[in-house]
Amino acid sequence: DVSNVFFILTANSLDTIPGPLLDRAEIIQLSGYIDQEKLEIAKKYLIPKNLEKNGLKKNQVKYTKNALLEIAEEYARESGVRNYEKCLDKIHRKIVLEILTAQEEGAGDQGQAVVEVEGKREEEVAGEKSLPVYTIDAPDLFKYLGKPDFDESQIKEAKVPGTAIGLAWTSMGGDTLLIESTSFAGKGGLVLTGQMGDVMKESSQIAFNWARKFVLDSGKKKAKWFDENIVHLHIPEGATPKDGPSAGITMATTFVSLLLNKKIKSHLAMTGELSLTGQVLPIGGLREKTVAAKRNKIKTIIIPKANERDLEDIPEMVKQGITFIPVTDVRQVLEIALGVK
Repeated sequence: DVSNVFFILTANSLDTIPGPLLDRAEIIQLSGYIDQEKLEIAKKYLIPKNLEKNGLKKNQVKYTKNALLEIAEEYARESGVRNYEKCLDKIHRKIVLEILTAQEEGAGDQGQAVVEVEGKREEEVAGEKSLPVYTIDAPDLFKYLGKPDFDESQIKEAKVPGTAIGLAWTSMGGDTLLIESTSFAGKGGLVLTGQMGDVMKESSQIAFNWARKFVLDSGKKKAKWFDENIVHLHIPEGATPKDGPSAGITMATTFVSLLLNKKIKSHLAMTGELSLTGQVLPIGGLREKTVAAKRNKIKTIIIPKANERDLEDIPEMVKQGITFIPVTDVRQVLEIALGVK
């Protein structure tokens, strides 16, 4: 009899939870950790615990701040710290293997051990026999963790007409989306590619129809053009599926940018859903999306007016250097991003 048993479940996303189970659960939404919070959790809890687990002394492995931040940004970007701890465990296991291999080869029998890690030499004498000390910096992570799961070497920019930068929430936390569109001769219509869920596909159709009406009303395009050309919308980041009501205004801006042949303002991102009449609807995950925007060197973020109160939940260190512009209508978005009224 489990009728009196209290179950606690955790999940990064509600999308993969079976419906009957979800109906019987009380959902408590918790914000994910930002990179700086993961760094502090690692220093105070994860590293000491994992060093002991792998038989290493407290100060035997030292991490630089850059190394800890890079693990969060490029290897363990999910909302929690489960994968972060796995990365630390992987590093420590490999260090233990190096130490045991060195001992088998007779190293460390002279009362002093010298360890070289990616060009750095450190030594420590402890009585008659020394303990090797490792300092892990950002360049050392490739040796221990391999190629990063998330490549942040390239900043996403909307450099040409028909592109715009949106912000999305995934099971990995916030993410920036470079949404692209182009047109070519055909029988008209909209083509969609990229890992877009059903909600996002519906949003793209609403955004396209709104943009079409907008440019027709402004006299910039004639109805004949839409009958003779196909518009193709694509989200290049196919590794992580994207879905949810938050990219409507970004897709509408992408379409208007393409149809009017105008580039959007640089270092600008946006998030917000779009109604068929042009209203900007509220979204979720603004905290995580802001972290992703800051990582991508974004200076201005357009958000729904209804989400203005959520800014209080974002740490000042994350908001620093970013200007938030609340809007209620997609025409305001076009005026800010494209200078179109």
